[in-house]
Amino acid sequence: MAMKLRAAAVALLLGLHLLAPPAGAQATRYGTVRFANSGAPAAQADFQAGVALLHDFEYGAAAAAFRRAQALDPGFAMAYWGEAMTYNHAIWMEQDLAQARAVLARLGATPAERRAKAGTPREQAFLGAVEVLYGEGTKPDRDRAYEAAMAGLHAAWPDDVEAVAFHALVVLGTAHGGRDVATYMRAAAMLEEVWPAHREHPGVLHYLIHCYDDPDHAPLGLRAARLYATVAPDAGHASHMTSHIFLALGMWQETVTANLAGIAAANRMRGTTEPGCGHYVTWLSYAYLQLGDSAASAGTVRGCAARVARMPEAEPSQGLDPDDSRTSSLANMRLRFLVETGAWDGDIARMTLPVNAGPRARLDFAFGDLLRAVGRGDHAAELAARAALDAAARDVERIASAAADEDPTARERPGILRLQAEALLAEAGGDATGAERALREAARREAALPVAFGPPTIDKPSEERLAELLLRQGRREEARGHFAAVLLRAPGRRLATEGLAAVR
Repeated sequence: MAMKLRAAAVALLLGLHLLAPPAGAQATRYGTVRFANSGAPAAQADFQAGVALLHDFEYGAAAAAFRRAQALDPGFAMAYWGEAMTYNHAIWMEQDLAQARAVLARLGATPAERRAKAGTPREQAFLGAVEVLYGEGTKPDRDRAYEAAMAGLHAAWPDDVEAVAFHALVVLGTAHGGRDVATYMRAAAMLEEVWPAHREHPGVLHYLIHCYDDPDHAPLGLRAARLYATVAPDAGHASHMTSHIFLALGMWQETVTANLAGIAAANRMRGTTEPGCGHYVTWLSYAYLQLGDSAASAGTVRGCAARVARMPEAEPSQGLDPDDSRTSSLANMRLRFLVETGAWDGDIARMTLPVNAGPRARLDFAFGDLLRAVGRGDHAAELAARAALDAAARDVERIASAAADEDPTARERPGILRLQAEALLAEAGGDATGAERALREAARREAALPVAFGPPTIDKPSEERLAELLLRQGRREEARGHFAAVLLRAPGRRLATEGLAAVR
């Protein structure tokens, strides 16, 4: 009788939207999941919470939930599977192979020993797939092999929403060369098929947003974006993710609201109210600029700068993502602020490079310094900024080349910024022809890059610079075409919208 009561309690729990938190915490909402498994009833609340958090990309909290489940049921194979999964960030092309293997080793010394602890054929299939993911070979090879394993699992359990969701995610994770429309639409088709029966599943909603977060497909993702934040309001990443669609559609107020909610949820999870840096803040800062609210954007930059001053990086950041460190986040927000406002004499323009800044931060600071020097007509400062830009660009290119990333964006961005710098200096020196030539080459290279989600990878699109140059020369018809082209890749972008209005 006691066992039946416990089983009934577990069944009720799996249908609840409120997931049980650790002792002493308030109930939190990360999304509805019902991942069937053979673990002990006592471990179910933490396991289901871990799966929901895994779908929400709240990887640290997910790992903690899975470890709690392991403590309650030490032989619970799927709890180890879940923790191992937190070390693979498919969309971001990141993986901590050593940590993941260490988790699996705690379950058993060999794949065969680990498989023996999986309670059902389905659990054995999930565990077998993760063995492939963290097996031998290069990451791209393992990603492709993992996708094949998940395709087999999906085929064996076609009505299992978890099989579908995790399969769709790994399909997205095989786009190593950047956004591939065919690959992304393949994942979308899987998710659309199960969505009507699983309208509040956090993985289905989240991964649909990723499938559609480019300007051409974003209208298809608006439904998922409207839902996801309400399904998982306590997952900061869920609130932020909705802005992937809003930003792609030029819905700036919605982008602001989504990222403010994401920041608030993340702060609640971490127990802090301190303003900071990072992914949600950089998107918020950019959205404020598109609304023309430079004061609010400046506030985000200053808040991040204060955080960097209090908590400088322990080691120089070598990352190529502006959100991989506080310093890189600050550098990129400062650059975008200067690009959009031209406030050359304000405190943000006068900021100096933080100690221990990595190559990406040095590149963005140098380009911002160059913009300021050109804007103020300071020739000596132009020369110094150009030298710093070239040095940082070489370092970024060297690291990007060594990383062997199939996506060319990190390798190409420094060269495009150098061409923009060449154009700025040429025009400042009276060589409009040289400036136009450099910008046309920059625009050509930029157009060849994969379409990326979020704020423009080239912080001021080269075609926008070219259009403004042509407008200054009175070539209005040519300028109109280039402003319109910018808005195809960055709908609602303020400066391009204002430029187009000026030539109508």
